[in-house]
Amino acid sequence: MSIELNTNDGQVTITNDVIATIAGGAAVECYGIVGMASKNQIKDGISEILRKENFARGVLVRQENDHLHIDMYIIVSYGTKISEVAHNVQSQVKYTLHKSLGLSIDSVNIYIQGVRVEKE
Repeated sequence: MSIELNTNDGQVTITNDVIATIAGGAAVECYGIVGMASKNQIKDGISEILRKENFARGVLVRQENDHLHIDMYIIVSYGTKISEVAHNVQSQVKYTLHKSLGLSIDSVNIYIQGVRVEKE
């Protein structure tokens, strides 16, 4: 699926993969995030950390009528307050998508797929 925006200059189509990639990039910039995890853990491997080009595999974009919902699968750093990290990711993703694409996001659901101890 995709989102179509009509402007004075023509029509703009934004695919769900673009939205997922931007959302994943915004999430990994947040403090306490080790990386994105695959939403299909059984198929892709247990808590595999996704590289930049695969962020869309860790984000599910759902459209219901005129509402846009995002499910994100992340791995957090050991020793961080998980609820605070999740809240920061939600805020950052909503802000980034609104700023870069002009989209209003109804919900950002965070699924913690693992906790990792980072090497110093």
